[in-house]
Amino acid sequence: MPIQVMVLSACLDSTLAHAVLAAYLFAVLDERSWRRVKKLPALLPSPLVVSTLNVLLYYALPGRDLIRFWVGTLSATLGCTLWTRWAWRIGFWRALSAVSMAGMFQTALSALTQFLFNNIFMDNEGLQFAAVIAITCAIVLLCTALLYRLGFGRRFRLLLEESPSPRRMALLLYSLVCVIEAAYLLHRGVHSEFFALYYLMVLAAVGLAAGLVLYLAQWFDAARKLEVQQDVIAQQQLYERDLEAIRREVRTFRHDYKNLLAGLSEQADEGELDELRAALSELDAGFDRRIGEKIRVSTQLGNVRIPQVRSLLLSKLAAIGQKGIDCRLEALYPVERVGMDVWDFVRCLGILLDNAAEAALEMERPWVEVVLLAQGEALSLRVSNPYAGTIDPDSIWAEGFSTKGEGRGLGLPSYQRILSEHPNTAASTSWARGVFVQELKVGGRP
Repeated sequence: MPIQVMVLSACLDSTLAHAVLAAYLFAVLDERSWRRVKKLPALLPSPLVVSTLNVLLYYALPGRDLIRFWVGTLSATLGCTLWTRWAWRIGFWRALSAVSMAGMFQTALSALTQFLFNNIFMDNEGLQFAAVIAITCAIVLLCTALLYRLGFGRRFRLLLEESPSPRRMALLLYSLVCVIEAAYLLHRGVHSEFFALYYLMVLAAVGLAAGLVLYLAQWFDAARKLEVQQDVIAQQQLYERDLEAIRREVRTFRHDYKNLLAGLSEQADEGELDELRAALSELDAGFDRRIGEKIRVSTQLGNVRIPQVRSLLLSKLAAIGQKGIDCRLEALYPVERVGMDVWDFVRCLGILLDNAAEAALEMERPWVEVVLLAQGEALSLRVSNPYAGTIDPDSIWAEGFSTKGEGRGLGLPSYQRILSEHPNTAASTSWARGVFVQELKVGGRP
């Protein structure tokens, strides 16, 4: 067979395999936007490189089918991982995890395709090829629709975000896909009458791997919620201690207030108006310094009636205050509900507060302002901080980008991914006159 024909045939097979993997990749990452589809042409070099490398190895290492298979698999995995990293703007290890998960489903489909080629329309190659392609496309569409329906991608992305070690997770999933692909290679030594049983075994292996991923995702989710619930209890206790401290301050101030009134009365009798005004001003400032600010913050927090959100605000504002940052909280109306998953909203609020605090520390007079505004079914959140640098609005959403050094910048891309799962949310970013503002609007019920 001419080498041009071999390259063309290998390129066609590799392109179809990449297309199937890309379809599963969209389902695994729970992608619901068409903007990623526009980036698919950038994936075309991968099947071209894989097919060319496969043909070259065919002539360089004749009879070494196993070596050619694994080299082709590794090069395809690397190409798809780099494309996924670029298209979704995620880290390399998270991209490898996603490609490995999609590769498991793609390998199961490859086994089914081989089974069809061995059992239908054996006497008509043209009809056989058309029928297999049609069945394969139908199965891919059915499986991806089922994955979307079951919310597999949402749980898988939660696993990627909550995993303490993306590298270990990626290596685990890649090891699983290698085991499944090794099992797929065994079809060459399986007798045709046992091939159906073999395919069921491969399918069962893929199902077990997917079940393991779902179990890990649910375990991480349960652990996260338990940790947040424990934090809620601890912060509620802190809230009660703050109220008790305010009560003690009021009792102390009441005692001092009587003495101050006695002094003010004497100044008024003697006509010392200037001294009287100065004393009243000092009294007012002392009240704000000792009690007024605590009462104001407590009142604002009291309007936040969602325990998880109030707990996070208590802990974050306390931590920010300890860093010497002036904290301002406004919640003029009761905030009783949020039209999205409350845990996702807490994660978004935490990311915005952390980023605002880190940026504010670079200023001479750091401050962070948080505004929560409830308007009927809608809730608006605004987090502001001073920032004197320059910002590229497109770059801040890229994972790993940060103005604070290497190994940072993971918050905002995660924030964006969370919001992509809630269509009733709208986020905006603005920077003007030295103030950086992040706004989030949540409207309606989730």
